[in-house]
Amino acid sequence: MSEITTVTVLGTGVLGSQIVMQAAYAGKDVVAYDVKQEFLDKLPERWEWMRAHYERDLDDFFDNKFDSAIERISTSTDLAQAVGSADVVIEAIPENLELKQEVWGNVGKAVKDSAILLTNSSSLRPSDFADATGHPDRFLALHFANMVWRLNTGEVMATPKTDPAVFERTIEFAREINLQPFPVHKETP
Repeated sequence: MSEITTVTVLGTGVLGSQIVMQAAYAGKDVVAYDVKQEFLDKLPERWEWMRAHYERDLDDFFDNKFDSAIERISTSTDLAQAVGSADVVIEAIPENLELKQEVWGNVGKAVKDSAILLTNSSSLRPSDFADATGHPDRFLALHFANMVWRLNTGEVMATPKTDPAVFERTIEFAREINLQPFPVHKETP
């Protein structure tokens, strides 16, 4: 049994919402966080769009499994509340360095001491904003591909300050949410 049971995803856009469902469909309790309620209100429509894709693309699809995944998802516009009890926080917000530094600074103040902190950034190096978290030893990248359920790869990339045990645990977590992890040993955008 994994000690990672609760995942918070920051940002519910195209990829963020897919990450939310990927984790929930794998049995995790997920908090979907976004800055505006109107963004969160779009999620039920996204779930139905994804349901059709899951049904078409996955051999292990069952409607009741998908419904159970939806039931494991809660939403929040309160960042501190959203991340406070998370075992893993995954950030999928716009590729803006200052925004990421600001958000991670706020997350770092609110997370529990054991939380793993992951960015889905594709164009920025995680070390560019790892220090903003206040917990650079627990911060690294887990990069998801669009259409996560089908193109289920996860690039796991540490920074020079990432604890090697956290890197290894992130690889295990990626497998737990049905990703094929690809460890990246040289940090690159």
